[in-house]
Amino acid sequence: MAAQVGPGERGATVIADRVVAKIAAQAAREALTEAPADCSPPHATVTVRHDVARVRVSVELDYPSDIGGQCGAVRRQVTQRVKALAGMEVPEVAVQVERLHSAHVRAARQGRTR
Repeated sequence: MAAQVGPGERGATVIADRVVAKIAAQAAREALTEAPADCSPPHATVTVRHDVARVRVSVELDYPSDIGGQCGAVRRQVTQRVKALAGMEVPEVAVQVERLHSAHVRAARQGRTR
């Protein structure tokens, strides 16, 4: 008969930083419902220490738009999804806007003949 192993002796589940970064990037995509068609998908980098994740997400947004509102939505969604899927606290989500896509420039390009 096998001996019972106590919970403290069974080991630990470790989630790699890159996995948490993928969760964060997907969460950012979910939050950006009005992302420009020609933009790069969000990219995240994460530092995990003792089940606490610090996240930096890079995004591209349409302009003009509510940039602050979109960044706030990304922060909320990333915090919620990382906590739900990885079981980690997320005290900090830094959102970096890499590029703004101007609707006016896009419209002007479509009107030009080459």
